[in-house]
Amino acid sequence: MPARKPKPKTTRKTPARAKKSAKKNPSWKLLLAGALLILLSPFYYGYVLKFFSTTWRWVTDIGESPNYRTYQSFGIRIPVKYKIHGIDVSYAQGKINWPTVRAMKEDSVRIKFAFIKATEGLTIADPYFKRNWREAAKAGIVCGAYHFFRPKKDGLWQARFFLQNVKLETGDLPAVVDIEVLDGVSPAKMRKELKAYIKKIETATGVKPLIYTSLSFYKDYLAGHFDAYPLWIAHYYQGELKVANGTNWWFWQHSDKATINGIGHVVDFNAFKGDSLDLQRLLVR
Repeated sequence: MPARKPKPKTTRKTPARAKKSAKKNPSWKLLLAGALLILLSPFYYGYVLKFFSTTWRWVTDIGESPNYRTYQSFGIRIPVKYKIHGIDVSYAQGKINWPTVRAMKEDSVRIKFAFIKATEGLTIADPYFKRNWREAAKAGIVCGAYHFFRPKKDGLWQARFFLQNVKLETGDLPAVVDIEVLDGVSPAKMRKELKAYIKKIETATGVKPLIYTSLSFYKDYLAGHFDAYPLWIAHYYQGELKVANGTNWWFWQHSDKATINGIGHVVDFNAFKGDSLDLQRLLVR
């Protein structure tokens, strides 16, 4: 049988596939880029942080008196009806960046005045006084100097020691005498020496000095004896300073643990009772 001739192979041509469009829709890339720009933007995070901090304040303020609000920046609650605020400092606060202190602000609360420790007893001068006195005034803060009074020591000589170290000028707050301990002497002896101190300071400066004391010390030993002199009273963590009507107080030290930008340690925080005109009338002329 003759061999069969092989059939010629036929190659099937696959039909040409339709070419896909080279152009792709770019909208998803644009959306992704936009989302990344928003998420990576500092403005976005600033907005988020502001939202959460505001919400947190609302939560923490629930049940609190609206007249005694928590200020996160300062780390304390502050009576809101007072418009002029300040601090008092000594060597305990270390080296202070006063321009940073002056620039700090939350809502309308900012540091407008500072009481600075100058002297104590008959021989102790605060090592940071000169720097604080110079730099705080340079930063635009109204300054006052205070003396820590020692009832065991002669009041007249303590006044002389203070005046040797402090030169009050126009625009300064009145001199302050800080009296908060008996130092083992009788109340009558303390008042005698304190009176001698105050009279000397008033004669030398032409301005009645401020008396700083705690509320309890004032009630126990000073009330009725120095009523003509303006008071700066310490009474902590209260929504209001509760003193008898007619008490001649102008400054209230309401906290001893404020955190202030530019200061590495906690600080006493104070409120002034009056307005800016009252403060001006109180200053040395």
